[in-house]
Amino acid sequence: MARGQQKLQSQAKAAEKAAKVAKQKGHNANTQKKAAQQALVFSCAVCKAQMPDPKTYKQHFENKHPKNDLPPELKNE
Repeated sequence: MARGQQKLQSQAKAAEKAAKVAKQKGHNANTQKKAAQQALVFSCAVCKAQMPDPKTYKQHFENKHPKNDLPPELKNE
């Protein structure tokens, strides 16, 4: 087993290699956040919450804002 300085060097080398592999794959937190943000296309008129599709938006509006009238984009759904 590696001990002391050799162990630290081995861990640093492994971390560097893992970071390089992850960068090549292109999966990091920034790209994931951007992709998730692009998927949220509907925004609630009352509370500004974002939803991915009109069905979810309608359910949200009916459950969270029952006293308010449905927005015009949801009335035909």
